[in-house]
Amino acid sequence: MRVPPVPARRSVLAGALAVTLLAGASAAHAGPGPEPTRTGSLVLVGGALKESNTQVYGEIVKRAGGSGARIGIITAASVPESRDPHAGDPDRCSNSACNGAYYADVFKRHGAADAQWIPLDTDHVANADSDAVVAQVESMTGFFFGGGDQYRYVTTLLRGEEHKDSKVLAAIRAKLARGAVVAGSSAGAQIASGPDMVTGGESYEGLRDGSTPGYFDDPTRLGHLPEGGFGFLRSGLIDTHTGAYGREGRALRLASDTGHDRVYALEENTALVVDRPGTPHERLSVLGPNGVAVLDLRDARAHDSANGWTLRRARYSYLTDGDRYDARTWTPRVHPAKQPLSPVGTAPVPAGADVFHSAANPDGVPYVFRTTARALAATRAQNSATATTYETGPRFTVTFTKAPGFAAFTDDALTALTLVDLRIDIAPR
Repeated sequence: MRVPPVPARRSVLAGALAVTLLAGASAAHAGPGPEPTRTGSLVLVGGALKESNTQVYGEIVKRAGGSGARIGIITAASVPESRDPHAGDPDRCSNSACNGAYYADVFKRHGAADAQWIPLDTDHVANADSDAVVAQVESMTGFFFGGGDQYRYVTTLLRGEEHKDSKVLAAIRAKLARGAVVAGSSAGAQIASGPDMVTGGESYEGLRDGSTPGYFDDPTRLGHLPEGGFGFLRSGLIDTHTGAYGREGRALRLASDTGHDRVYALEENTALVVDRPGTPHERLSVLGPNGVAVLDLRDARAHDSANGWTLRRARYSYLTDGDRYDARTWTPRVHPAKQPLSPVGTAPVPAGADVFHSAANPDGVPYVFRTTARALAATRAQNSATATTYETGPRFTVTFTKAPGFAAFTDDALTALTLVDLRIDIAPR
């Protein structure tokens, strides 16, 4: 187990962000405000970014300068060549260098003028303070951080336990402030987090045992790094691979334990695009085939007892392609092509028996958190529905409720696509 030093807990939310959400469909369709002075942007992907995803790759290239884009590829979250038994086989390798070459090729195929691997990994930590590598960074117009283990980015670019910017990270941070795009997938998106960046864990064990500062060899244990990652995005915690691994449970527990009011839960092959990150004009949008959940804990109340952990009155919004989100006002802004859904279904919503898609379930029952929420939105037969964890001891029940302020939107008049402000309660039984 590697446990970094634990500073005093800090919340990512400043008072300027703690404003009341404008509820209802009219607020959801409100137009954007005036355009402030441009700074940089983030394109954060929930993992498993397909090389055929022209939407996301194209957006990164466009923001980096289009046909003149020069993308710096950072894959230090991967194992180095010295730890890859297949390093010499281009068809089987999975290490920092070969992953860097893969992404460089993909970005060139998607229209970048140039894409280069930045030679950083755990075998080449000294390069993070190399003037030659800083010069390479300075020649780039955008950056892409690959997946793997986000703690390796802490080791290579934040000087490990010192948690201070290396020269290379300082140069990237300065480029972002001057207008560059910084993108990342999986661990490359997680590392954009501010305080209390998640380091691992599963939803059930997180709900049952709570979170612990540190980095743990047990992949089920919910860990977090109090000092966080690079701090590019501070208006909420970040989680990734949400739909694939059912991470809403661990995200809610970590946010509650550490005093955060919001989580951006990113699904695979889909991007959360952040304009002017860290400024009062921060604005977010969703790009891709899946979605991004915004978990809102401003009114949530948690309680721990001998029976287990309980969370009441959290809110869940699920935003899809083209939807926007104003972080300052906590307001989802649904794409105008989507219309409010009038539910017509009359069948009861099935009570799911594996809400977070447990790895312990031998039958591999599909994850039902999002599908239960959408099924409830599409029916007029009931105002609440439940789904439980596969594990017992205790078994947790997640209750979804169409409380005041809830709205659903569709692009085909039948299917719930985007959801705004569904109430979420979690309780043991």
